[in-house]
Amino acid sequence: MGKFTRKSVIALTVGAVTLSSCIGSFGLTNSVLKWNRGLSQHKFLNELVFIVISPAYAICATADLFVLNTIEFWTGNKVVAHVGETKDVMGKDGRMYAVKTLKNGYEITSPDGEVSYLVYNKKEKSWNYKDNGALKELFRFNNDGTIQATLPNGKKMNVTPDQAGLYQVRMAVNDGVFFASRK
Repeated sequence: MGKFTRKSVIALTVGAVTLSSCIGSFGLTNSVLKWNRGLSQHKFLNELVFIVISPAYAICATADLFVLNTIEFWTGNKVVAHVGETKDVMGKDGRMYAVKTLKNGYEITSPDGEVSYLVYNKKEKSWNYKDNGALKELFRFNNDGTIQATLPNGKKMNVTPDQAGLYQVRMAVNDGVFFASRK
């Protein structure tokens, strides 16, 4: 994976999630809702489908909350895009990255041409990054509503999907050292 180490990817992901305080458009969740409402002209059939696929709404809302809304906040552009669409995104390092939407995640190309992948695994309900052809898990959504984060040392920890959980992950990644700054 070259310069894009596991710690860099985890820090980028955790930083993006924790440094944003936005509501966002919930584009993915709204896309599922729009599809569900337009499924048929019979509102009872649409309601039945809604009940059957209700877990999809929870997964989409969580993906919007932790990934897509954060990207939307920092870039000013809606992330839910057509597969194959590429957008330029300013990184925390001040450099522009090309982010291409894939069927199951994102292809990220750095300014120096290095390519990394963030991949969503539906079966495992996890976000991963591709390292030398192998997928390495960053975090997964547990059935009880918590999130299982994979730390740089390979250990896993379950946290709540809120600011307290993100703080716990930050502390674990940074060996208990946390710096706060005021803008």
